[in-house]
Amino acid sequence: MAVKIYHNPRCTKSRQTLQLLKDRGIEPEVIEYLKTPPSAAELADIMDKLGIEPRALMRKQEAEYKANGLENSALDKQSLINGMAANPILIERPIVLANGKAAIGRPPENVLGIL
Repeated sequence: MAVKIYHNPRCTKSRQTLQLLKDRGIEPEVIEYLKTPPSAAELADIMDKLGIEPRALMRKQEAEYKANGLENSALDKQSLINGMAANPILIERPIVLANGKAAIGRPPENVLGIL
């Protein structure tokens, strides 16, 4: 089974989710998304798999959220996705992809349902 994790090694939940996968014998492809951000198209695909809209995947407390005007309720879906692609710190983490599905590891056990 191919498993990917969009990971931030500085994030406790991300580290816990990665360890949870490894404890189950899964060696996922680790994508440090701050170094290698997903494209807008990849983000759209991830949101489709999660069944959520862009704001549900955004870290609204980050300074970049307001600095880039992303709190503007008039922005369309693509503008928000582009904002995350350009500022990956805004992407909620960790995200695990497996079996054509996606899950956010908050809490880490959330990812077990897609394995």
